Amino acid sequence: MGFLKEEIESLNRQFKGISPQEIISWALDNDTKAVVTTNFRPYEVAILHAVTDVNKNIPIIWCDTGYNTPQTYKHAEELISRLDLNIKLYVPKQTSSHRDVIMGIPQIDDPLHKIFTEQVKLEPFRRAMSEHKPDVWFTNLRKGQTAHRDSLDVLSLGNDGVLKVSPFYYWSDTQLDAYLREHNLPNEHKYFDPTKVLENRECGLHT
Repeated sequence: MGFLKEEIESLNRQFKGISPQEIISWALDNDTKAVVTTNFRPYEVAILHAVTDVNKNIPIIWCDTGYNTPQTYKHAEELISRLDLNIKLYVPKQTSSHRDVIMGIPQIDDPLHKIFTEQVKLEPFRRAMSEHKPDVWFTNLRKGQTAHRDSLDVLSLGNDGVLKVSPFYYWSDTQLDAYLREHNLPNEHKYFDPTKVLENRECGLHT
């Protein structure tokens, strides 16, 4: 899509306060290939609903670590069925049972944690992006989640040239709760990411 830094900054000023669907429509009108990534964490239903409301056929990339809670898996199945999601599932090359025997889930200060993160999240993600080769990547990143995410905006350009679009970037939990009520959408809070451990810690996909 070839945006300059100044153009991105100008668009971000324009998009502040604009509805998510308007932002999504703009991005889809300007892209050649788009994807959504999801892990079915709390409030992910908002981005899934908003994007598929504009384009039902957009690929939804789910990189499943294999360590989700039973509640998350049930939530995922409900949303896949209810929103008729075009799911593209990517999983680690090694099963969680096999990895549990070899290393388990290392603590974040353990050198093995970097290898663990590479195996269960980064490699499947790179594989997915390599196969789909998107120009636009829709995410549900929001301001206040991590220090790194606070440095982003509705639109941000990755080093690979992919335009990252976060339509709900400035939304609070209260606003998202209202959005879910308005559209009668379910949410699920019993979620666990073994690569982050701490809520305000980055997993590596967005840095």
